[in-house]
Amino acid sequence: MSEQITHSIQSTNLADILERVLDKGIVIAGDIQIKLADVELLTIKIRLLIASVDKAKEMGINWWEYDSYLSSGAKDNPEYSGEKANSEFEKRIKFLEEKSKPKPKSKKRK
Repeated sequence: MSEQITHSIQSTNLADILERVLDKGIVIAGDIQIKLADVELLTIKIRLLIASVDKAKEMGINWWEYDSYLSSGAKDNPEYSGEKANSEFEKRIKFLEEKSKPKPKSKKRK
């Protein structure tokens, strides 16, 4: 009988493990390299973070709030929709184009 009690206390179910992982967070990292005769053909770097939304926000990770495919609020916010970046690029391009235009030569009087 004592073996049954000890065994049931020590066992952990999947829900408990998942709760711990989401509460604390877990990082899985790995690299895959494919080489042929000491020539690197392909490198894949894998970085995986598993955490709850609250834990991710606590760590400063909240990219999904500004992704227009994941958040309807991001579409309405010009700060994160790309409109601001596009207008800044357009201003810079216009400035550079004007700067690179050849200046008209003034006619010299004799």
